[in-house]
Amino acid sequence: MTSQQVLQEAALSALEKTNLKSPDEVVTALLAAEKEAKKQKFSYSFEQLIGTWRLCFITGTKKTRKRAGIVLGAGKYLPQFLKITITYKTIEDSEPNQGRVENCVDLKFFQLSLTGPIKFLTPQNILAFDFTKMQIKLLGLTIYNGYIRAGKAKEASFYSDSIKKQAFFTYFQIQEMAIAARGRGGGLALWTRVN
Repeated sequence: MTSQQVLQEAALSALEKTNLKSPDEVVTALLAAEKEAKKQKFSYSFEQLIGTWRLCFITGTKKTRKRAGIVLGAGKYLPQFLKITITYKTIEDSEPNQGRVENCVDLKFFQLSLTGPIKFLTPQNILAFDFTKMQIKLLGLTIYNGYIRAGKAKEASFYSDSIKKQAFFTYFQIQEMAIAARGRGGGLALWTRVN
């Protein structure tokens, strides 16, 4: 079984929490897929990312693992009660490879949503983003909805800013039902498509 197949199966089984692959096997597959993508110089398109993806597996960097200890280990499936999704979408009349991101954390009675601009850089498969707005809901009631951290000004300069100033994911696998990336901080993540 290839590393891409292992990741596809891990992502799909994570939704149902059945027949889960071991965290060590998933980490090994993530590293192998990343190495293969660099070797083969895979190039993906922004359109392949459009949709909603549920985060199902994460690793930290060696530094964060040292701080988190046994809690994170080499890698960990997210618990079923913690629903974290990321949605990528295009904007009408925008430039190619530009759009919006929405990152949602749902804990049943509490929802946190961060949104902002994105740009996809080819052929490096880098998706840069900035969270400029936040919405907080408690028991379905909106507690806060507005810009954060000088968000309005950051949105105005986002597309002209250098990637060196921005948060980003480098995607090394984009399949129909699973995507995998390394974050700017060095951690790895695996998502499965939910829409």
